[in-house]
Amino acid sequence: MKELIDKLEKEKNLSKEEFISLLKINKEEDIRYLNEKAKNVRDNIYGKKIFIRGLIEISNYCKNNCYYCGIRRSNNKAQRYRLTKNQILDCCKEGYNIGFRTFVMQGGEDAYFTDDIMVDIISEIKKNYPDCAITLSLGERSTESYRKLKKAGADRYLLRHETFNNKHYNKLHPKELDPENRKRCLRDLKKLGFQTGTGIMVGSPYQSTENIADDLIFIKELDPEMIGIGPFISHKDTPFNDFENGTMESTLILISILRLLCPYALIPATTALGTINPKGREKGILAGANVIMPNLSPKEDRKKYMLYNNKLSDGEESVEGLNKLKKSMLNIGYEIVVDKGDYIKIKNNY
Repeated sequence: MKELIDKLEKEKNLSKEEFISLLKINKEEDIRYLNEKAKNVRDNIYGKKIFIRGLIEISNYCKNNCYYCGIRRSNNKAQRYRLTKNQILDCCKEGYNIGFRTFVMQGGEDAYFTDDIMVDIISEIKKNYPDCAITLSLGERSTESYRKLKKAGADRYLLRHETFNNKHYNKLHPKELDPENRKRCLRDLKKLGFQTGTGIMVGSPYQSTENIADDLIFIKELDPEMIGIGPFISHKDTPFNDFENGTMESTLILISILRLLCPYALIPATTALGTINPKGREKGILAGANVIMPNLSPKEDRKKYMLYNNKLSDGEESVEGLNKLKKSMLNIGYEIVVDKGDYIKIKNNY
């Protein structure tokens, strides 16, 4: 197994069969070796810096009906909300004053947030905070829509492909959602010059090791600047409420593999990782992640953006817990920095 890990570090790629073998890693000694390799690669590129992003969950309305998601259209138990422009700007103001230099506007696919409305919000944020990056995570949109958002000042866009395999995709989503359109969106975002992020849920229903190997091959081909992965966690009011959750262990292995596969990527230790294990966030950093996304959303709305059961929205996951988060990072040898935290484009020895 160590030979495969060394090969991945050196060549930054493997065959599908080799990925499948590596994904079956189970000896503690080999897993430690993989994590250490990934951590060293990350440290050589980004040092001991951990970048923070201010997460603003702008709406939990969604036109889609994805089987795993707590804000799916058919969940009539969800408490719906939608932030106003002024609320979003207030979140940015609070975040900027305590050191955030990236704002992530995330939401369901809400028809209210038209191109014109988003362009207005993005332009205002850029005018007020020209030294900050704006990341969007608003789902599938047209090529022209993405072009307008980029022109307005959006820098990055997160859109998990969820799974490369179309048969698997169709088991997770209703038939009106097209996996090929999802991939089209990602390729458009890259072409338009967004720092582009993709990713998967680890341990999602019906997922096989072969599926994940295909995901790794697709990610390498796409060459994203950001890769967001986290364990699948079920939601009580979805068709997948009885499915077993993904595991922290599998997620950490995949973070390390992704760090070796895409050394420069910005990889978050996600909220889902912190939800499934109290030390999940720290373990994610030690496995090769280098981004954390505390929640800047209004307190009264955070628990309404419930994508899965027991999603963290307070403590170290919140803006109020930033000092505790800084201490927890220092305890494992890392420092949260006031920085946009851009993808490194000038490549060094890697």
